[in-house]
Amino acid sequence: MSEAPPITDGSASGDLGPFSRVEWMIAGRYLRARRREGAISVIAGFSLAGIFLGVGTLIVVMSVMNGFRIELVNRILGAQPHIVVLPAEGSGLVEYDAVAGRLSRHPAVTRAAPMVEGRLMASSHAGAAGVLLRGLRFEDLKTLDSVADPEEARGDIANYREGVAIGAGLADALDLRPGGTITLISPRGPVTPFGVRPRLKSWTVAYVFRIGIHQYDNAFVFMPLEGAQKFLGREGRADGVEVMVAEPERVEEVSAALAPAVGENVRLWDWKRENGAFITALKVEANVMFLILSLIFLIVALNIVSGLVMLVKEKTPHIGIMRTFGMKRGAVLRIFFIAGSATGIVGTALGVVGGVLFTVYIHDIQAVVEWATGTPVWDSELRYLTRLPAVLQWRDVALTVVTALGFSFLATLYPAWRAARLDPVQALHNA
Repeated sequence: MSEAPPITDGSASGDLGPFSRVEWMIAGRYLRARRREGAISVIAGFSLAGIFLGVGTLIVVMSVMNGFRIELVNRILGAQPHIVVLPAEGSGLVEYDAVAGRLSRHPAVTRAAPMVEGRLMASSHAGAAGVLLRGLRFEDLKTLDSVADPEEARGDIANYREGVAIGAGLADALDLRPGGTITLISPRGPVTPFGVRPRLKSWTVAYVFRIGIHQYDNAFVFMPLEGAQKFLGREGRADGVEVMVAEPERVEEVSAALAPAVGENVRLWDWKRENGAFITALKVEANVMFLILSLIFLIVALNIVSGLVMLVKEKTPHIGIMRTFGMKRGAVLRIFFIAGSATGIVGTALGVVGGVLFTVYIHDIQAVVEWATGTPVWDSELRYLTRLPAVLQWRDVALTVVTALGFSFLATLYPAWRAARLDPVQALHNA
């Protein structure tokens, strides 16, 4: 029979305080001994690696999904009006300047601009593409931060009065640069005896912008309001008034407050209605991903249970000796709880460090992987954004830590309880 750890510090009477120095000392000796016991050591190693990978992966995945949602919402709110005032019957707004003026005076509104919009065909010497034309005055376009101060810009926005502004993706597809010529084709032209003749006109590209959202960069064309009204056959009318507010998250309350200012025969359409299903889907996906990845901890917990059960069986003679010397069952339970929880605590700590570092340097890691494999990791055409986003939220890190430690601690309870329930006489007899 191997020698049991000595019990000192007044333990002869069995009066050990909870998580006392003696309990930590004995648990530490058991942990050091595990490294010399092959099967137990292998199981403990796999458990440690599993928690490390699970925690790190969960932190990285949640950070990327948070970054995707936050970045996408921010860019949508920068390029898309928070609220659009639309005519109830679709005939256009005639007094659009008066409506915009009344809206601008509201304290919650930061920008109100009349606009016209239409889906057209654009062509150049390099090909053709479908585009979304939006007519805005120069003064109003300058206040649209995503276009006036984009991720990337070519040309000078000050030349917008003499030309058009187009997305960088569209410019690349049509091989256009500032100073080039883009031809816009509208299917709704004048009626002739031979039918409707498409309206066609060429414009100079004055400014090229990259917002960072694939669907906008590849389709948007901005044109001065008066020119767009004439080209689309809507002289004296606007399709609506786009409104930006100081607090986009409270857009429903702001819409209700703005209703009296816009008058009758109009309706308000906000960005949450436009993108609500998409944003909700992202939140649901993040929650489901967290639940799926949390199953890793369940598998690791089973490994912890197996390893600790084997450790209890190996240390059964020691348990008998300690119980004979007067150690209480609670002390035995705490000793094996400490020994089993150490794997979870160390693995979680390493996982947090690894996950946080991976998230912080994710763009550098992405560049190395793309260089090594020769293939892009982040396809902007499929994922809307031009770069891989990652936003580390400590709330998610804390939730991951609590989940990992919770599974680890629960996994130790049954083996530790079994150790505490061992009969000292039977334990010594089986030795």
